[in-house]
Amino acid sequence: MSKFRILTLNFSLLLITGILVLAINWSASRMNGIIKENHLHATGQIKNAPPMVVFTTVALGSFRGILADILWLRAASLQDSGNYFEMVQLAYWITELQPRFSGATAYLAWNMAYNISVTCSQPEDRWRWIQEGIRLIRDKAIDYNPSDPLIYKELGWIFQHKVGNVLDDAHKYYKNHLAIDMENVIGAKPDWDRFAAAPKDEAAFKAIYTGNNPFWVALNAAGFASLDALYEEFTKNNGTISELLLKEMSAVKSVVDIEHYLRRQWLYKKFRLESDLIKRINQQYGQLDWRLPEAQSIYWATKGLEMTIGNRDLSCERMITQALKDAFVSGRLLWLDRNNYENIILAPNFNVIDSVADTFEKAYQENNKQSSFRSAKINFFKEAITLLYNYGMFSKAEDYYKKLKREEPGAHRMRLDEFVMKEWAEDVRSASVKQATDIIAGFIFRACNYIVLGDDDAALAQERMARYIYNNYSQYNADIKQRVGLASYAQIKKSVTDACLQNYPPAMAAILRERLAQEAAARGEKSAEPAARSGLPFSNPLLPAPAR
Repeated sequence: MSKFRILTLNFSLLLITGILVLAINWSASRMNGIIKENHLHATGQIKNAPPMVVFTTVALGSFRGILADILWLRAASLQDSGNYFEMVQLAYWITELQPRFSGATAYLAWNMAYNISVTCSQPEDRWRWIQEGIRLIRDKAIDYNPSDPLIYKELGWIFQHKVGNVLDDAHKYYKNHLAIDMENVIGAKPDWDRFAAAPKDEAAFKAIYTGNNPFWVALNAAGFASLDALYEEFTKNNGTISELLLKEMSAVKSVVDIEHYLRRQWLYKKFRLESDLIKRINQQYGQLDWRLPEAQSIYWATKGLEMTIGNRDLSCERMITQALKDAFVSGRLLWLDRNNYENIILAPNFNVIDSVADTFEKAYQENNKQSSFRSAKINFFKEAITLLYNYGMFSKAEDYYKKLKREEPGAHRMRLDEFVMKEWAEDVRSASVKQATDIIAGFIFRACNYIVLGDDDAALAQERMARYIYNNYSQYNADIKQRVGLASYAQIKKSVTDACLQNYPPAMAAILRERLAQEAAARGEKSAEPAARSGLPFSNPLLPAPAR
């Protein structure tokens, strides 16, 4: 080989080596960035970690990644074959092998709550997988990544979107189960001041109620060796305190609020919800119904902001805004289906309306007053006005109508009631006969619900809307009435009331039947049926006429 060829070969090898070194250096820098971004590097001992996690992070070292990859492949293979029995355990193992990898845990939880759940035909099986996804983040990942907003956002999203939305056919089943589970723990009308005032844990309880407190005498006399034993019986009996303990406490004149202490422990151990934070959220945004998923979504987004460095994260802030809007529209629980979990009655939660308006205004101001944010704010005002008016809150509706006028000067010169009716009329006029009938029947149905629940003002407002829409649609289509005309209002109303009487649970049907009979008697009729046929509104003579 000539000297020139040798020099050329050596130069080529050096050039190739240099290129490889640069490529390796670039690749290493990129890998270090990925490792840092996803917290895959060793960062010392993890707080609150169980012994298994401590062992894997220290003993296995770099081999953790290889083992995690094998488990990922196993999980993917099982899912492709439709075999999900090992998925929960694999998800927990992967989380424990890479506890700092928030993205992996978020995906695993989302996969169980969304992808795997929808492969199940039975709602109870779907709900089981959704709960597994929630538990993976709430009970595991948050302990390993307490300052990562991604974890909190993903948890809040499952509550807001998967459980709270209506996209899943079994969404009513999910909402019922969550509400029933929460109600067992906190009660139907929890007193959050008393929850927050209760001792945080057993150590705090013993610090307040020392050994010479009469409560301990009553506890021993009732046969409980410790607070743990009392807690176990309390949760086992669905939140019922031992009658013997109450009797013994009365005998020794103990004034310990033991129920709220036990409920506070139960709330944290089962749902990881802190009573102090719930109280602060209620104070900030208005009283939320904590049996519903929107409240828990707001909780985890708020928790994420508090734990995040700098207390700012756009995804958590947006989640609070979205969940507050959802809570306003349907954030008040009126009725649960404890037997079949097939129906649930929700209504707007007007406690949070001002907070929702504030969040829209804040977003508008912080985003350079972009037109899209202004449009969102205006659309919210229109929806709020309509809902407030529909539910008989006429004064509040007037306040928001004034806000809308300030946002759009000169654009709204009609009266409040005319504006509300116009909003509905725009939707109804273009509707088919079936669509218009469904809208009218929906208002009458809600009127029946409010009658049963004792809210006469809301019931009256609902039927006033039904009658207005009926008249408006009939007048608008008067020239083609023979072809597309609606059935008479009395007929539509009778069909709805009959359906309610047939499909309501017995207790609700009895209340509605009695109320209809009372109104029929007040009009000198013999039964509730003529009242339905008459087309008269569900009205109470003692109620004032709605304001215009």
